[in-house]
Amino acid sequence: MAQTTFTFDGPSDTSIVAATYEQSLREYRGSQSHFPLLLLGDALTVLKNLPAESIDAAMTSPPYWGKREYENGGIGLEADYRDFVDNLAAVFEELRRVLKPTGSFWLNLGDSYENKCLVGIPWRVAFELTDRQGWIMRNSVVWNKVKSGMDNTKDRLGNVHELLFHFVKQHKDYYYDADAIRSKPRESKIINGAVVSATGVSGVRYKRQIELSTDLSLEQKERAFVELERTLAEVREGKLSDFRMIIRSQQRATHSDKEKVSGRAKELREKGFYFLRYHPNGSKPADVWDIIPEDTQRRTGHFAPYPVDLCRIPILATCPADGVILDPFCGTGTTLVAAQKLGRKSVGIDISLEYLEFASERCLGLI
Repeated sequence: MAQTTFTFDGPSDTSIVAATYEQSLREYRGSQSHFPLLLLGDALTVLKNLPAESIDAAMTSPPYWGKREYENGGIGLEADYRDFVDNLAAVFEELRRVLKPTGSFWLNLGDSYENKCLVGIPWRVAFELTDRQGWIMRNSVVWNKVKSGMDNTKDRLGNVHELLFHFVKQHKDYYYDADAIRSKPRESKIINGAVVSATGVSGVRYKRQIELSTDLSLEQKERAFVELERTLAEVREGKLSDFRMIIRSQQRATHSDKEKVSGRAKELREKGFYFLRYHPNGSKPADVWDIIPEDTQRRTGHFAPYPVDLCRIPILATCPADGVILDPFCGTGTTLVAAQKLGRKSVGIDISLEYLEFASERCLGLI
């Protein structure tokens, strides 16, 4: 599929433009191609001409305040950071209209300094979205960039992290495929005839602790032995790869022993024990990601370190296999490249024709 780019230098009638975008998006969704649909123009204007609830997911890394210049101007050049926050929020309010009720929005945004003061821009934008627009924040991810650029300051620490926020439109029933992003679990094994979990748990220590416990009644001990044997059988049959057993007065409660704080506390009080069962399909990623910034692509006039690897988890978890993910500030096309590699359709919007052409080159290289 050849590059598809629209510009507002054509029809002056907004209804014609909107109809053109709607038809193009409909035709694109019906095609077999995973080459991105590229739209040239200001993000807010283009989004206003896309149909409501037409996009499955969105991910973007907007221009950072005071750190980037576009050939056609654009967001990031505001004299006051408050105007920058307002302008970004206006774009994301329109993005919310375009996103399906089941959709997710991932926002990567770096911070800036003003008069040697860290402004806190990512959180200012995030609070604007949650407090005024009704977005629901599900995660704030720390992207540890592992290495930093040149930093000659002598009065503060070096900056090696950025934030990635996950927003949704509704409290439940949004699309999320946790199994798609789980790490492969280690397998249990049989040693000397005894089943041993992926991390070496055989149950011998737990059995001894139950036997010697002075804090469990005889009835609680019997029940603990039964449930421990049942759990070991699940490990033996491959239904469970790993587990932990928390026994009253033997192990520390995982969250709190106060029932107002932890639901496990009641179980510990009534039964004297509980189990932590590891998911058989592996563990979910945590909210700190160690990912080296992108430094292999041509970066003439484009300084974003936004890497393809940063997009993998958001796309796999929140964009269905037959869905479309949108980037309203697509730049050189990192989100689009990631989507194409993962078999998803994507829509990229940018104010710079040069960036869209480079994004097209990158995506064509994957065909």
